[in-house]
Amino acid sequence: MAETTQSWETERSRPMTREEKKVILASSTGTIFEWYDFYLYGSLASIIGAQFFSAYPEATRNVFALLAFAAGFIVRPFGALVFGSLGDLVGRKYTFLMTIVIMGMSTFLVGMLPGYNSWGSISPIILIVLRMLQGLALGGEYGGAATYVAEHAPKNRRGYYTSWIQTTATLGLLLSLIVILMVQGYVNGNYDPVPQFLADGTPKLDAKGAQEMLEPFKVWGWRIPFLGSILLLAVSLYIRLTMEESPAFKKMKAEGAQSKAPLREAFGQWRNAKIALIALLGLVAGQAVVWYSGQFYALFFINNVVKVDTFTSNVLVAWSLILGTWGFVFFGSLSDKIGRKPIILAGCLLAAITYFPVFKAITQTANPALAAAQEIPVVVTADPNACSFQFNPTGTAKFTSSCDISKALLAKSSVNYTSEDAAQGSTASVKIKDTVIPAYEGTLTGDELKAAKAAFEKSVNDALSAAGYPLVAADNTTVAKASHFFDIFTAQKLKLVVLLTYLILLVTMVYGPIAAALVELFPTRIRYSGMSLPYHIGNGWFGGLLPATAFAISAQNGNIYSGLWYAIVVAVMTVIIGVIFVPNGTHKRDIFSDN
Repeated sequence: MAETTQSWETERSRPMTREEKKVILASSTGTIFEWYDFYLYGSLASIIGAQFFSAYPEATRNVFALLAFAAGFIVRPFGALVFGSLGDLVGRKYTFLMTIVIMGMSTFLVGMLPGYNSWGSISPIILIVLRMLQGLALGGEYGGAATYVAEHAPKNRRGYYTSWIQTTATLGLLLSLIVILMVQGYVNGNYDPVPQFLADGTPKLDAKGAQEMLEPFKVWGWRIPFLGSILLLAVSLYIRLTMEESPAFKKMKAEGAQSKAPLREAFGQWRNAKIALIALLGLVAGQAVVWYSGQFYALFFINNVVKVDTFTSNVLVAWSLILGTWGFVFFGSLSDKIGRKPIILAGCLLAAITYFPVFKAITQTANPALAAAQEIPVVVTADPNACSFQFNPTGTAKFTSSCDISKALLAKSSVNYTSEDAAQGSTASVKIKDTVIPAYEGTLTGDELKAAKAAFEKSVNDALSAAGYPLVAADNTTVAKASHFFDIFTAQKLKLVVLLTYLILLVTMVYGPIAAALVELFPTRIRYSGMSLPYHIGNGWFGGLLPATAFAISAQNGNIYSGLWYAIVVAVMTVIIGVIFVPNGTHKRDIFSDN
């Protein structure tokens, strides 16, 4: 047995062959396709909502569409459990084949699925089932990809080779956006708008009394990117059928050292469950909040909070991704030399220290008029017992007190404000400089509610505009604006690209080495199961809830930057737990010798 182990150690210390590099590239390519399939729905959620939830008003329809999108994230940890167990029982390669087939076929069937008008309520039910299947497949994909690549890589190059897996989520998202833009441009440019009809066959009229017409892409063209995924499935399936099984799994199988119950062994025994808990809190939680802050929340912040238009926001973030993506491979490679733990924890610490000045600099650069207006004194006076913590990750919660209504309106307009306590049971009011505006209770109904809402919003917005808040985008000449993709060569936009690229580099610090770090924490016999669950819980719970949590904190405290405390506190927690409990020197471990 010792002789066999020694031969495997010698085998893995040699440079990778051309065929092994091809296998790892193929694995990464397949994972990009999986992310492409997963993100298609998110990019087209509003259009899909109109197709499958047409029985509901537009606002409710969009909520259901987003809930269906969220379903894919919710089930990811379950996919990690199911496919993690299979990966440790039957092998990495065959589990890979299963995840790509489930993802590809689910995506293709979304493109084939008739809408609500054809199949009624069964259509949205099937849609949600398919979305959950996508989430299950993705839950098994990442752990498999990271494990498979790490077990093929040379002992001293695991960080470098697994860092290519870390680029796949970003590349999959970019691929989905590119395909959608190309298909949308072609379909709308070559086909006529489609007339809309009511259920009884009469023409549907728009606000001006003319027959409503929809872009052909919104009616049927959106299906093409989904249907086209069958081609990606064929390519990915061919690639994965030609791949060899992981050397570590083959060694473990040859020695008869496989686990008979990977889940029970990984999470039912404290010595292994403890590792999963340390991995979650001491590595993944901090990685998740930095990853979501640097990519998704940065885009949300510059677009929705700083009020830069959607096209310009996308251009600025896209350039930051282009300039910063090399960091995944750089920090992955660096972790082979100095270790995974120092780089990941340093990224978390830098994020905690610099988030406030960086996000403030983004506001001051992107929208100077808004930054100046935030110095205007605005006060919400309300009964503190009537003020809720407006955490609303699904968009379904209702906040109806006058306090909540006042704070939500100000937060929506990116107004900084302070709070003062009022007598119990009193109606809240908003004071802007010397103007006091009473709020209303959301418990009103019908026309009375509509009138109260309209009057309150108009009074607040008029007072804010008079005080100097730039609420009308067309009147704000200070805000950053790009007319095309290469329109970034002004001092204002270049500074924004630099700031956003810095946030991306923090993402690459924490995310580039994370796959290798997780692989090295668990023995081969439970590696797929052990690493997948903390990764998906960390990114789903700590990271996925970041935008909703950040907004709730900002609304609660009356400051557009207060939401950053969530990411900062989690990042600091990870630094403390990681320093104390995460082992050092895992990059030097032989992941073949410990089954």
